[in-house]
Amino acid sequence: MNSVIETILSHRSIRKFTTQEIASEHLESIIQSGIAASSSSLLQAVSVIRVTDNAKRQKLAELAGNQTYVHTAAEFLVFCIDFNRHKNICSDSKLDFTELTLIGAIDAGIMAQNCILAAESLSLGGVYIGGLRNNAQQVDKLLELPMHCAVLFGLCLGHPDQSPELKPRLPAEIILHENKYQKLDMDGVKQYDDTMLEYYALRSTNTKQQSWSEQMQSKLSKESRPHIKGYLADKGLATK
Repeated sequence: MNSVIETILSHRSIRKFTTQEIASEHLESIIQSGIAASSSSLLQAVSVIRVTDNAKRQKLAELAGNQTYVHTAAEFLVFCIDFNRHKNICSDSKLDFTELTLIGAIDAGIMAQNCILAAESLSLGGVYIGGLRNNAQQVDKLLELPMHCAVLFGLCLGHPDQSPELKPRLPAEIILHENKYQKLDMDGVKQYDDTMLEYYALRSTNTKQQSWSEQMQSKLSKESRPHIKGYLADKGLATK
């Protein structure tokens, strides 16, 4: 196992940071690592907004569901689908197809993962903030996003002030299929549920009694940000 794989496999979400700033050369390396990520057809349909204004950081923390680390992390980056530049370059661009919105979202996810892996290789930590989509239109207005540019998620970065346990993932036997989609191994799911129950009971913070299957039932049995479709349509995205 090499150092790259070790960094990937040791990933943990960090939600508590010291007050130490990130060195400017390290932040530059993180951003350049993100820019180097793969991009479908080289469309590069992503923009990243570095939020340094204290008042805006506080407001974003509130809009994301009162997640204080949005404000306290050394850096907060907001990743956006961005076809605004494409529209400026090519005025007859057909940007309302759902496929293009998917491309922008996928590109943003790949870019952000490059950023966090680069950060973790520098002994920094971070956590993704999907909660920005709780109030997507307000975040959009706060960041003054133009047409054809839409907020996706945020990324907190900083020097860790905690060392949480590794959270178990579904085993490869359930995730990986060969040649065709294979029947779900419910015994494997049960074993994973037991693993997660043990993890939650023994972890150092926020202990609870809930299996993975119970979490999924709670999450998926209700509407999930139903306003997002309308928000994307208002931005001229994903209408076809």
